[in-house]
Amino acid sequence: MISVCIPTYNGEKFIHEQLSSILNQLGNDDQVVISDDSSTDSTIEIINSFNDKRIILLIDNNFKSPIFNLENALKNASGDYIFLSDQDDVWLSNRVALTLEYLKNYDLVVVNGSIVDANKKTILPSYFEWKKSRSGFLKNLFKNSYLGCSLAFNRKILKNILPFPKKIAMHDIWIGLVSEIVGKTFFLDEKLFLYRRHENNVTFSIDRTDDNLSDNSFAYKISYRIMFIYYLVLRIILNK
Repeated sequence: MISVCIPTYNGEKFIHEQLSSILNQLGNDDQVVISDDSSTDSTIEIINSFNDKRIILLIDNNFKSPIFNLENALKNASGDYIFLSDQDDVWLSNRVALTLEYLKNYDLVVVNGSIVDANKKTILPSYFEWKKSRSGFLKNLFKNSYLGCSLAFNRKILKNILPFPKKIAMHDIWIGLVSEIVGKTFFLDEKLFLYRRHENNVTFSIDRTDDNLSDNSFAYKISYRIMFIYYLVLRIILNK
C-alpha cells in the first residue's frame, strides 16, 4: 500500500493538476493524505470535487508551518511506502512504478526532477545537476540535496523521523539525515516530476545557494546544523 502525503495551503491554482497526476498512478487500495493548513481559497473545494475514496483530507488545522502541516499528514499515513508531494508540482507517469522498484532494495529513494515555472516552462533541466545531489551524511549536512517533494521511503524511515523535532530548519533535511544514519538511501537520476517554482511557493527563489536558507545569517546556518546534530543524537542514540 502507498500513502502520498501532501501539505496544502491556498493551493487552488495547481492542486487539481497535481492530484490528477498522482491519482492516475495509484491503485484502488492506496491513499493520498492531505493536510490543509486552513486554506482561505478554493483548495478544499477542488480536492473534494475529485470525490475519490483514496483521498483522506485533514482540515481545520492551524499549524502556520509547512513542516508541521506535512508531519500531520505523515502521522495519518498507513501505507507501507510513503511518497511526499508538494501541492503545485506535476508527477510524470512512471514516477510511482519506477520508485517502487528501487524501494525493494533501499529504505529511501530520492528522484530527480526538472525545475519549471508556473506554466511548466523549463528553468533548469535537472535538480540533481543544479544541487550536485548525492548521498552522504556529511555532504548533506553541509550542503543539503534532499528535496522533500522528491522523497519516497518505507515505514522504517517513517518510524525514525516522527515526531519532527520542534526547531528543525526544514523537514527534508531532517528526513535525509536520519535516513543516512538508519537506512539505505539512493538518488535515482531519472527525471520523474516537474518541480514548479512560482511567486507563491513557500521557498520560491531558484537562486538559493544554501538549502532553503540563503537569506539567513552565517551564524544561523552554523547553529541550525549544530541543532540537527543534537536532535539526531537524541533520536538515534537516546531514542527520544
